[in-house]
Amino acid sequence: MNPNMSFEIQAIKLLQEYIECLGFTPAVHFELEGCFQVDTSEQTFSLNYPEINQQFLIAGIDGELVAEYWQNQWEYVSLFNGQSPLKEAKNLTRAIKLIPHILGKQGVNKTLIKPVVWAGDKGKLANGSSDIFTHELRDVHIPNAVQLNVSATDSLGNNIIFDRGFGEYLQQCFLDTSLNCCLIYLPEEEAFERLALKSKYGLAAELCSPVDISGGHQGSIALYKEVGKHNQAMGEEPLIYDHNNKVLVSQQNWQKTARIEHRIGASSLQYNAYFNIIYALLNLIDALEVYKVDKCRELLRKETRQQDLPCSLYDVGLGAKVGAISLFENDAWFSESISKISGRMIDKRNSQLSDQIPLGDKIKQMVLAPYQQKLILSS
Repeated sequence: MNPNMSFEIQAIKLLQEYIECLGFTPAVHFELEGCFQVDTSEQTFSLNYPEINQQFLIAGIDGELVAEYWQNQWEYVSLFNGQSPLKEAKNLTRAIKLIPHILGKQGVNKTLIKPVVWAGDKGKLANGSSDIFTHELRDVHIPNAVQLNVSATDSLGNNIIFDRGFGEYLQQCFLDTSLNCCLIYLPEEEAFERLALKSKYGLAAELCSPVDISGGHQGSIALYKEVGKHNQAMGEEPLIYDHNNKVLVSQQNWQKTARIEHRIGASSLQYNAYFNIIYALLNLIDALEVYKVDKCRELLRKETRQQDLPCSLYDVGLGAKVGAISLFENDAWFSESISKISGRMIDKRNSQLSDQIPLGDKIKQMVLAPYQQKLILSS
């Protein structure tokens, strides 16, 4: 391994290689939400999305920007170009840096890549409706999320999410690890304020973002097979169009699009795509090793676990609620899993360790370092 390569890139390369040795190809894709602000006098302002996406293409980014639900909200959506997880991490990292620059050239005053855009829109849904707004206006605080889509294909290129309980078991892996590893995908304090928006501000009708760790096909760690989170048919492929380009006949190929979508991550300039790819691949490996011996259904629990997320990065109260930093610091799965697989790949190459500190411990310390520095400065 190149000694000049960063530890997180080393880890992703090793994990990708290990999955390849198991006989599979991983697929990990990001979706990231954000907002923009312009001069209030420009009421009809809209982004030139084709131009933005042309800039992504020039930059070699496998993704595009599309309009999202709320006013002045956008979403970065990963394209399925067959890119490796490492390339996907590079894509998102570069996109987060480029988006403010590209939008600024179109007249945007401020690009907001943050967990909450306070008073980002106004409106109140009618009782019992999910899309009809009343004339009553009130502030809507917009939550911005990062979704992580995960699947794997076998040596024939077949998606294995729907095969022999693999998708259900992979979902269970994420359910088991998401609490202790929430620091990775909720990297700043405002990410926890985002989780409280519905209850604290009475916005449950207007907002549909998940607030806890839950499964099924509508939970925060969702398994999409035949239907998606809105009970819509998955994998619909148009076959015949009319003269107005309206779809007349389509077929459903949900097997191709089946995946796990980890939906709790918070948009943030501190969101580290590399750490999140590592987290996704570790869960995928745990599930693939069970799938290889055909024990996914056997080891699947009958009851799905639903858990509350912490309310802060930091521990709250004396012996009360443990924060995200402590949960991750006290967890062994993340670092030990990296080191175990790193050791196996090093043994496979018959090479010698150049450093006695396990790779997993190095990356764990990288995740914790920014918060430990803040704690030292504030004490």
